[in-house]
Amino acid sequence: MIDHFGINCADWERSKAFYDKVLGVLGYTRQMDFDVAIGYGTEGKPDFWISDMSAGDAAGPNRESHFAFQAAGTDAVQAFYDAALEAGAESLHAPRLWPEYHPGYFGAFVRDPDGNNVEAVFHGAA
Repeated sequence: MIDHFGINCADWERSKAFYDKVLGVLGYTRQMDFDVAIGYGTEGKPDFWISDMSAGDAAGPNRESHFAFQAAGTDAVQAFYDAALEAGAESLHAPRLWPEYHPGYFGAFVRDPDGNNVEAVFHGAA
């Protein structure tokens, strides 16, 4: 169900050191690092993100609270997006490929009624 999620951190340097250490002993390492956002996971897949809450804005890699749900295919991502807009969500990004994340990453982003950044993602798009 949950593909990945992210939190904001007030003390960026302290948080990086903390998560490097505590996730490291569990076998998780930095999979992606955008300076203001770091994705931890294994085998090239970042499942948990931390972001510097004092850097960037909601349009950049440092987003507000963010949750991504796994979708079964690109049609499911489109259906999620359409249903969200019909239910009153704000569109952040219409469904598309995101090659900057990895080849085949197809996602759509909306802002839910409480202001959270919610995504549906499929990882096998051509």
